[in-house]
Amino acid sequence: MSNDERNLSGDQPQPNGDYFSDQVEREISVTAAKAAAEAARRRAKEAIAAAAEQSRGEKLTIKTNSGWVHGRLEDVDGKFIRSWRGIPFGADTSGPNRFRAPQPVEPWEGIRYCNEFGPVAPQPTYSWHDRIIGSEDCLHLDVVRPDTDEELPVVVYFHGGSFIVGSSHMLMLRGFQLAEAMNVVYVSINFRLGALGYLDLRSLSDDCVANPAVMDQLLALQWVQDNISAFGGDPNSVTAMGESAGGAAVLTLMASPAAKGLFHRAIAQSSPVGMIHSRTQSTWWARELVKRMALPRGSTVDALREAEGADIVRAGQSMMWRNGEILHLNSSYSPTVDGDLIPDHPLEVFARGEQMDIPLLIGTNSDEASFSKFVFQREHIRQRAALRLLASYDEDNAPGVVEAYGGAANRSEFAELLADALFWAPSIRVAQSHALKNSTWMYRFSYASKALRALGLGAMHSMELSNVFGDLSASRASLLLKMGSSEEMEELTVVMQRHWANFIHFGRPGDDWPIYTTSASDAKENKHPAPDAERHGLALQGKPPVHRATMVFDVPHTVVYDPRGERRKAWNDYNMLEWGLGRPDILAKIEFLIEGLSP
Repeated sequence: MSNDERNLSGDQPQPNGDYFSDQVEREISVTAAKAAAEAARRRAKEAIAAAAEQSRGEKLTIKTNSGWVHGRLEDVDGKFIRSWRGIPFGADTSGPNRFRAPQPVEPWEGIRYCNEFGPVAPQPTYSWHDRIIGSEDCLHLDVVRPDTDEELPVVVYFHGGSFIVGSSHMLMLRGFQLAEAMNVVYVSINFRLGALGYLDLRSLSDDCVANPAVMDQLLALQWVQDNISAFGGDPNSVTAMGESAGGAAVLTLMASPAAKGLFHRAIAQSSPVGMIHSRTQSTWWARELVKRMALPRGSTVDALREAEGADIVRAGQSMMWRNGEILHLNSSYSPTVDGDLIPDHPLEVFARGEQMDIPLLIGTNSDEASFSKFVFQREHIRQRAALRLLASYDEDNAPGVVEAYGGAANRSEFAELLADALFWAPSIRVAQSHALKNSTWMYRFSYASKALRALGLGAMHSMELSNVFGDLSASRASLLLKMGSSEEMEELTVVMQRHWANFIHFGRPGDDWPIYTTSASDAKENKHPAPDAERHGLALQGKPPVHRATMVFDVPHTVVYDPRGERRKAWNDYNMLEWGLGRPDILAKIEFLIEGLSP
């Protein structure tokens, strides 16, 4: 062997070229065979679906008030469901329609093929650039149902996303598995978001409405009443259901007289309903938007109508993240108390018993804000931040609440305080108020995979959706969820879907979930221990009743009475109704602006 040959080979025997060539060819052949087999399976499924669609042509072609729509069959784990994507229920909201009440969609001729999802509402992408996606022609909804002719109860779903992002057809929310597992007609809706939907601009001029997004939701609910029977849904059995901002939308609608009769049960998951805007708060953000748009101070809504919608969304993002108001729990976007559509803060409406008289299922997750464990590095900074968060609403009672969380000095207690301020404490207020009005059930979702627990994240915000919707792979944390017991996830999914389905069909979850009661609700109903006392959380044999039954969803699931009772009591006197009370200088400035706008 020559020196050159030894250097090239490293004194190692060289492989036979023919052998390796054959090996590569075999691997390519195997890969090609797998791809061909997969393509063949896909073509077979498509052929079966096409044949099924042809045979069900009449079932997929539906007459609505606006025109005919034709849907498609979806294959879900070997079962077909019927689906109609992107049905318009409202007209384009751009240009002269921007910031105004939505209008019904113009009727069309012929058959509209609803095979593709409609455009999302304009929203940021949270990427390295400031690209905005979506269209202001976004008022569309999607309908899904089992492939049967049975009349079924209806679920109308309001997506979350902090009132800023989201859509009816996010992968998790398409509802294919939910509709099949719970045997319901599932309707998921789009509505305006961010500065285009959740910002009251009446302080700039009165040529607008205070709550465009809420009006979109009402229009969608009216569409359901007018059209859902054609899809096999029962318009007299409609459950409004939502998570996060969508949960707040549900509770807000329960407090709106305009929504009366449009739905008959409510499910509110992880609702930040305490964040509803006052007129003062809306004025603050309207002026901030004008500033971020680089418009003259005296600009009216007309100037914003002439601007590009994407520029408004970008300006809205800028004002939300760059002025530090999030550290005061001063959210940029939310429904606004306008004295008409939303006559008062929903928590006040519930406290007075003026909300809808319908059954309610409500709850939160154990670790809603676990991400905040990593926000502040030092104890004294966390403590100051905790007081600042709460003092903007109630300066007098904020210290007592913070003290109930050990001063919020360590990471876990700070995260629990933030989660409770946003989600748990307002939900408790709603539950105890509604228990005086109608049947109420409270839950706490505490399940977390081993990976989520190891990372200190626990049962994060929105984690329960994987179990309710029955689609583990659709979660943004699917990899972390899969790093655990699939048997546990399946067990919990079966339990939760059983309770949700029972509530949707009959207005109550399963019999092993006691109703939520308080001493006040017992007194109002003049309740005493009765044959069904165990179901209602009441003790037998003359013992005092046990209140505040809460279903804890974990493996195993269990019922706990008044969980975290001491912390619940710490929130009793805290005023969570109006931002700004602990910031008198800013409040005075904004009140001056409002007075200057008065006739």
